Amino acid sequence: MFRSRVLGISAVIIVSLSSATAVLPAAATPAPAAAAFVHPGVLNSRASLDFVRSKVNSGAQPWKAAFDAMMASPYGSLDRAPHPRAVVECGPVSNPNYGCTDERQDAIAAYTMALAWYITRDSRYADKAISIMDAWSAVLTSHTNSNARLQTGWAGASWPRAAEIIRYSYHGWSSSSISQFSAMLRNVYLPELMPGAPTMNGNWELVMMEAAIGISVFLDDRSDYHKAMATFRARVPAYIYLTSDGAFPQGPAGTDITTEAQIIDYWQGQDTFVNGLTQETCRDFTHTGYGLASISDVAETSRIQGGDLYRGSIGKRLRYALEFHSNYQLGAAVPSWLCGGAITSKMGPVTEVGLNALHHRLRAPLPNTQTLTEQRRPAGTDNLFVEWETLTHAENPH
Repeated sequence: MFRSRVLGISAVIIVSLSSATAVLPAAATPAPAAAAFVHPGVLNSRASLDFVRSKVNSGAQPWKAAFDAMMASPYGSLDRAPHPRAVVECGPVSNPNYGCTDERQDAIAAYTMALAWYITRDSRYADKAISIMDAWSAVLTSHTNSNARLQTGWAGASWPRAAEIIRYSYHGWSSSSISQFSAMLRNVYLPELMPGAPTMNGNWELVMMEAAIGISVFLDDRSDYHKAMATFRARVPAYIYLTSDGAFPQGPAGTDITTEAQIIDYWQGQDTFVNGLTQETCRDFTHTGYGLASISDVAETSRIQGGDLYRGSIGKRLRYALEFHSNYQLGAAVPSWLCGGAITSKMGPVTEVGLNALHHRLRAPLPNTQTLTEQRRPAGTDNLFVEWETLTHAENPH
């Protein structure tokens, strides 16, 4: 029989977060979204985009370097041609890969072009974003095979970011094309996303709900927004552990993962639980980073829409998780009780959104996360659904 041990955060992280907790007033229940959706309002607001535009156009750093890196990437090329298909088939680890990479990267490219348009006001970028979105919405009918839900999460997280910017800042996207794109999101993506994936590793359901929430904002669908947000709120405590949860983490809602042995197995064999540990920490930091990225992204979209997830339990869990994983990503010695003394510390460019919200806006000290983030600037893309966070969220007050 496995036995658990619960350690305080000071046992594993060099800098205590007690002061961070004190500066963030708790919100027992996150505020509901406003009566009308804010547009653009998926990850970026008009005010935040205007801040980025002013910084880039004045040559300020790190935004100018981040913009230049984005434009030098393949996603920033006006020569890029989309590669849509009717059926995207994605097996385990995208094998087979029939359109999986094409769909994800075209969605990233559409978002890249939308950002380029907003910053430069060069209509060629807006038109390119539209051409990519129109190409896919004209033909895509379904996703198949075992990774279909994850694929819709990855691509579905990027599409509404692009669409929101173009629809609400450019007048060249026709109403018929917007309707066609909306129909794709509603009829192809939401049916895969909304049921969730409670038995899979947590990054699946987190990115699926991120996509569903972003799509619901674009569609002005308050019902699906609240349903997806409820699934998200339930999933975060089953992904990031706090000692206040008790001796063991809770299992994902909708599963029978409830016993001590089942939870330890689901948490990759880890039987010692500390503040900020995630369900995928002992799998690897790459997948853990995906989960933390989606949590940050949903909190950011919720904030734009009138919610306040950063100040409540979700924000507290995110703070501890960012600091915990940044500490080891920076090279801290791994204790024997953590993942058997061996971790795969390859966290991607996923920390900028959370750092900006928690540290720069709310003044919580996150020294490990800040050091890691600043060392890695400008943050690029993971080629799945995380894109250009230094550009959009570095020290952004809006």
